[in-house]
Amino acid sequence: MSSSAAYEVDECRGVLRVFSDGSIVRSPNPSFPVPVQDDGSVDWKDAQFDAAHDLQLRLYKPRYRLPSDGPKFPVFYYFHGGGFCIGSRTWPNCQNYCLRLAAELRAVVVAPDYRLAPEHRLPAAIDDGAASVEWLHRQAVSPDPDPWLAEAADIGRVFISGDSAGGNIAHHLAVRFGSATGRAKLEPVRIRGFVHLMPFFGGTRRTKSEAECPKDAFLNLELNDRYWRLSLPRGATADHPLVNPFGPESPNLEPVEFEPMLVVVGERDLLRDRAAEYAKRLKEWGKPVELAEFQGQQHGFFTIDPWSEPANELMRVIKRFVNEKRNGSN
Repeated sequence: MSSSAAYEVDECRGVLRVFSDGSIVRSPNPSFPVPVQDDGSVDWKDAQFDAAHDLQLRLYKPRYRLPSDGPKFPVFYYFHGGGFCIGSRTWPNCQNYCLRLAAELRAVVVAPDYRLAPEHRLPAAIDDGAASVEWLHRQAVSPDPDPWLAEAADIGRVFISGDSAGGNIAHHLAVRFGSATGRAKLEPVRIRGFVHLMPFFGGTRRTKSEAECPKDAFLNLELNDRYWRLSLPRGATADHPLVNPFGPESPNLEPVEFEPMLVVVGERDLLRDRAAEYAKRLKEWGKPVELAEFQGQQHGFFTIDPWSEPANELMRVIKRFVNEKRNGSN
């Protein structure tokens, strides 16, 4: 079929268009055109963490030290959302969130990009997430590390977080680096906890929150299914182990050693039931998991309105979790 006869078969939030001939068009503009609210209290810069795929991450650190900060800041990773298909560390909604995290957590924030589908289907994004953590390890053992990390980052107090698809990445990193072997590979980097923000899990059987999700929701069922259709390995179903932690072919999570984990859900989020079930099962197996549910909130409420009171409360919950776990206590 000639390109002139090609027609659009999939579209994601106005920034990704997939055509019938397999061609893909990505807009350079973000789907969240909000102003960046930078008050100058946080410095930021970009660094490359994967030369082979030309992947960048954005580093943030508080500009000023407070008496309560201690000698160095903890490190807090943030993987953006977007159904594995859209999103970037450069988007203003991501920038605003990371500026808040760095300022309010008093942390060095690491916001990596990862390869996006459908050009790069799963597990590319998860492998890239692991590569960004391994970059921190390389910096930690390098004779010439990034000066920001050398001066400001306590690599013995690292937290991994992710929003939606980023929450899925954070889960897989928790599994990958949870074993004694995984932890040893990162020494002297030490992960102290994980924060899963409305993690993007799926399955072939509909949950109640999926079946009852309104069509006008920020993440509705049609868009949810579209993201999986574009990001899954070809021929895979939504029960693939990368999608469904408890699918028929998924590895048993009961023997996995998990660091402390905070799972955040919204009462009106399509993904609510899967994330709540994830936290419930892990807790029943004795894992150090805490569930925080935000009443009346839908998917991405802190991205849609980052200065709302629920978004402020989420920041307080994350700050409390980090402060409790930063020294390794459960």
